[in-house]
Order: sequence, then C-alpha cells, then structure tokens
Amino acid sequence: MDPDPHYEVIRMIQALSYRKGNFTLSSGKKSSFYIDLKATTLHPEGAHWIGELAFKVLSNQKMKIEGVGGLTLGADPLATAISLAAWSRKVVWPAFIVRKEPKSHGTTEYVEGKSNLKPGASLIVLEDVVTTGGSSLKAIRRLRVEGFHPVAVLAIVDRQEGGEEVILKEGVGFLVLTTLREISQAH
Repeated sequence: MDPDPHYEVIRMIQALSYRKGNFTLSSGKKSSFYIDLKATTLHPEGAHWIGELAFKVLSNQKMKIEGVGGLTLGADPLATAISLAAWSRKVVWPAFIVRKEPKSHGTTEYVEGKSNLKPGASLIVLEDVVTTGGSSLKAIRRLRVEGFHPVAVLAIVDRQEGGEEVILKEGVGFLVLTTLREISQAH
C-alpha cells in the first residue's frame, strides 16, 4: 500500500515542527503552542510529502494554475517543493517569491522568478501557517500590483483563527493541507 501524503505531512509536522510552550505569533497573538513549519519544509522528507500532498490537492481543483509561490521566507521552500512535485508529473508550475521590500540593487523587483511567469498569470499563493491571513494578503496585493492574478491561497497549516475569512474577503479561494486541530489531536 502506498503511503498517504496527508498522514505523512501530519506525521512530519508533529515530529519536527509542533512545540508546546508560551509563544508570541507573527500576528502578535499569544499561544500555548507553536508550529515552526520551516523545520519540516526544509527537511527533504517533509518537503517531499508537502509537495506530493499539495500537488494532489491543487490538481483536484478546477482552476488554472500557472505558478506557485508566496511571501518570503515561509513560502520559499514550499514553492520549490510543489513546483518539483508538479514537474515530476510533467506539469509546469514555476515557483516564485514575493519579497517584503523590493530588491535594493539590480532589478529592484518585488517578485523573484517573475520572468518565468506569463503576464497576468493565474497564481497560487502559498502560506506555511495561516493565523490572521496577513502575510497572504501582502502577497496577493503585491502580485496584483505586478499584474498577476492570484486565484487561491494554499495553506499548509490553518490555525483556524480567522485567516480563511480574511483571505476569502479578498476574492481568492482558500485551500488547506491540514489544520492545527488535526495536528494537535494526533500529537
């Protein structure tokens, strides 16, 4: 029997990224647990399973996808993992990175990998952990300014604290690989 990518993603996050304690999140909220998803996304097995599951979830959607990426730093390894999973199936989803500030030299671009994207391309915005949706909104709005069409946000983990509603109000879809509830209940 083939391994279940959903199970494998949860297993990797539990093993490498889920921590209990007292934390302040990027949203400023306090939390008794933290998911340091980079520990999973930067691990070869974690990146593999995230890429596999994300490709499966995105392939089941009835939407045009011409690139995958998001706000640096959380989306960087996700974009590569998903782009490679697609490529292994002969599907071309170039990865891109949205900078928080424009590059200070050379091209002074906000979007890295832009030359691999068609003008007006339909893009998936990737987010490692969604809490309030703020990082996703920054990426969506910057991509629109650059002339692209963000069609959905794909969150690896949804903390289920209002981010989905904020993102949907922005007029894009919201997709999730797993939730904090699934991770904490299986932990």
